[in-house]
Amino acid sequence: MHKRKKENRTFNIINTTLLILFALIIVVPLWNIVVSSLSAGAGTGNSGLVLIPKDFTLENYKKVLTDESIPRALLISILKTVIGAFTHVAFCAVFAYALSKQKLAGRSVYAMMGVITMYFSGGMIPTYLLIKSLGLLDTFWVYIIPGLFSYYDVVILMNFFRDVPPSLEESAKIDGASEFTIFRKIYVPLSKPALATILLFNGVAQWNDFMTTKLYVTNEKLYPLQMKIYEIIVQSNMTAMSNSGSTDVIVESSTKGVQLATIVITTIPILIIYPLLQKHFMGGMMAGAVKE
Repeated sequence: MHKRKKENRTFNIINTTLLILFALIIVVPLWNIVVSSLSAGAGTGNSGLVLIPKDFTLENYKKVLTDESIPRALLISILKTVIGAFTHVAFCAVFAYALSKQKLAGRSVYAMMGVITMYFSGGMIPTYLLIKSLGLLDTFWVYIIPGLFSYYDVVILMNFFRDVPPSLEESAKIDGASEFTIFRKIYVPLSKPALATILLFNGVAQWNDFMTTKLYVTNEKLYPLQMKIYEIIVQSNMTAMSNSGSTDVIVESSTKGVQLATIVITTIPILIIYPLLQKHFMGGMMAGAVKE
């Protein structure tokens, strides 16, 4: 018994040490970015580790937030993230519900078509021509419609739907429930962990995406926050390159501070939303704990 307690204690010490080191590997770089974005001049000019702001200032954030186009870009980012993530989850869930039914006619054909999309794509130029032919260029819906379907997410949802006890569906049908009612009131509540996970991953992808804008959007009124920030960073780099002489270090430091400030601004919404969805994971797991 004493030997077992000693082994458990050793394991706990090693495990705790490794977890602390792992946490530091994640937290320290993030803290360094935040602190450096709050530093002025030479405080961001070196590449060393900064744990305390040097010459504290909010000037870097003012340069980013005083851009008149930022509020509209933020609104576009929020709209495309919320609408895109929820429509993606809804579309994939309906598709997965149908494919989870063995009685579906042509089920194997649909499944094979979905598998093909996992390994092959049309390529950048054919995709651009398709987007153009659909009339989606320079429209808000270019952020939504091309991202509606992902067979990876369909596979995840199919596995959850197959675990739902058939007796629940049979009881609902006896009570006169339609297929849509069964899907909405039985399958969706019991699959909340999978739905929340897909919602989070797709939402993060939508929030961080700026390549869609670069490829398909030229109207600056439709630029999301990430594209505007990309422009700010490019302009800051060009300003730094156009300056020479004794101001090089100052300009380079200011440019780096603006870049770090933009990183913090784009990360904050995800850090706020993730804990909320994490609570939803736990609620969904409890709702899905069904036994026959």
